[in-house]
Amino acid sequence: MMGGVCMSAKVLKLRSRAFSLGFTLVELLVVIAIIGILIALLLPAVQAAREAARRAQCTNQLKQLGLAHHNYHDSFKCFVYRMGGTSCSGCGSYDHNTYRRSGFISLLPYMEQGPMWDRIKGGDPGSVAAEGPVGWTGWGPWNYSPATLKCPSDEGWSQSSETDTNSYAFCSGDQIHSIRTCQTPRGIFGYLKCTRISDIKDGTSNTAMMSERLSAANQSSTFRSQSPGTAGTQQVEHVKGHAHAGGSLRNSPNICYNFTDGKYFVAGTSVHCYFGQNWHDGEVAIVGFNTVLPPNAPACSEAGSWGDANNMVIPPASRHPGGANVLLADGSVRFVSETIDTGNLGVPQPDSGVSQYGVWGAMGSKTGGESVSMP
Repeated sequence: MMGGVCMSAKVLKLRSRAFSLGFTLVELLVVIAIIGILIALLLPAVQAAREAARRAQCTNQLKQLGLAHHNYHDSFKCFVYRMGGTSCSGCGSYDHNTYRRSGFISLLPYMEQGPMWDRIKGGDPGSVAAEGPVGWTGWGPWNYSPATLKCPSDEGWSQSSETDTNSYAFCSGDQIHSIRTCQTPRGIFGYLKCTRISDIKDGTSNTAMMSERLSAANQSSTFRSQSPGTAGTQQVEHVKGHAHAGGSLRNSPNICYNFTDGKYFVAGTSVHCYFGQNWHDGEVAIVGFNTVLPPNAPACSEAGSWGDANNMVIPPASRHPGGANVLLADGSVRFVSETIDTGNLGVPQPDSGVSQYGVWGAMGSKTGGESVSMP
């Protein structure tokens, strides 16, 4: 009998010890809560590290583009145009590119894309002239843009099924008036006419060459057709398109701010979303930017269908926090803040001389003669 009692006591003791090795429900919940807090603290750091890596890759891609520009200049003694190409008297309307091909196409041999350039240069005998058809149309040889033209932080191209996208833009300086077809823009890149290094009187280390702008390839087709779409409440981010402002944009570029709530175009605004969805098309609304409003500010135009607005304010835009990467004409890359000095945005664009748009305008103009400290 005594042995049985001792045995029962021993079993109870072992069971008690087993239970004491486990967790209570409260203890388990506390542990889970602590793990959740740690994850919440670590997640922003991980995201920040990933964005830093993407920004570094974006910077490197812009440097590659800068090298391509200078190698092109070594060969042809000038930089590429933003929009140009070929035309053909007597050809069918879509057999040649009607001077609307983007400068990216000319850069291909200097971006390690020689085979693509050879295919484009050859055309399609009997149907497409040498150097390709009109810039806005799809065509096998240029339907896939090089990876170098796509910023890893730009979700516009990665969320789209389209493949002929781009995240980088040619600088037209602080040009607003006739920005689409001006052959002598205040910046480096314009229509048909090329700029030489000797034309950059303000110095290559002081003059913007390229920057970022977010691709609109993932936007609704409502805003990507010939006629603009009407924005709903918080429907289109202002970094993804341009508003139809009307009026005299050239005389007061700050009117672009009237069409945004700080992030989205206000409801009822007529909006076009074009940038970065046809890298082979040289229209400024697709492959260009100007240095008037600061990075990530709203873009707007006076009029225009498709991408052919002739008076336009189109700043850089990126997903990098606080600004955008800018390639200078000496091949270096700087990060330009959203808070950069933009001078007086309530006055007209000057036709010559010093920019009215502060340090940002001075960075864009190639012969302004401004004396400013670069950011």
